Formats: sequence, structure tokens, C-alpha cells
Amino acid sequence: MKLFLDTSVLLAAANSATGSSRAIFDLAPTQNWQLISCPYSLNEVRRNLPRLPAAATTDWQRLRPQLVVHEDVLSLNRPVIFSASKDRPILFSALAWADFLLTLDKGDFHDLLGGEFYGLKVYLPYDFLAEERALGRLKTAR
Repeated sequence: MKLFLDTSVLLAAANSATGSSRAIFDLAPTQNWQLISCPYSLNEVRRNLPRLPAAATTDWQRLRPQLVVHEDVLSLNRPVIFSASKDRPILFSALAWADFLLTLDKGDFHDLLGGEFYGLKVYLPYDFLAEERALGRLKTAR
């Protein structure tokens, strides 16, 4: 399964060892999840990491190698109504490369959370994990 992680999930994973964003990284190897992001998101992480405690940078350096980085997708050949223009590269890149977009950005993605965008499922990390657990697909509990 291919999971696209947006900036908010990447920063949350780096900043907390106990949250659902970090659990995605921790569980990925045993679940055969491919963790994906794009340069746009990684640039946002680099800009925002200095605002977090120093330990987040250390943890980010440890987590970063788990990500497969695909190129940014900046436009689609389909009609799109999505008001958060700053997040279009995230949404479009996730659509191009993944099965799920995991985000903590409830403000910009509120209309899509728990639903789909042209077949791309958009979830909060916690909700994704809850669904996987309910479907009996998690190989280890967290």
C-alpha cells in the first residue's frame, strides 16, 4: 500500500514518538507500506523544523530515509475544485503516486477527510490506523 505523507504528518512524526504519525513510520516495515512524499513537502519540513525542539531534527534525520520521494505534480488534466492552492501540489502529487493521502491539516483538507479525491483516499493518520485495525490488517498493535 502506498501512503503519501504531507508536511503536517512528517513534522508530527518528527516531533512526537507516541502519536499516530510516528506509528505510521514505526509500522510501515511490517505492514509493507511504502511511505511517499514530494520535494514540495520536504521543503516545508525543512522550513518548519527549526520551530520545533532540537530533538525533532534528530528524529527527522532518522525517519527521512524511510520516505520514497517522487516528483511534485503541479497540475491535473481533470477538473478540480480545491480552494487551498498552497496544498494543491500535495493533493496532486498524492493522487499521482499513492493510494492514501495522510494529513493532519483539517483546515485545508476538511472537505476531503474520510473521503476520496478521484479514488485517492484522504485520512487523518489516526483514522487510517483505526480502519486498518478494524479490517484486521495490522500485523502488530501499537
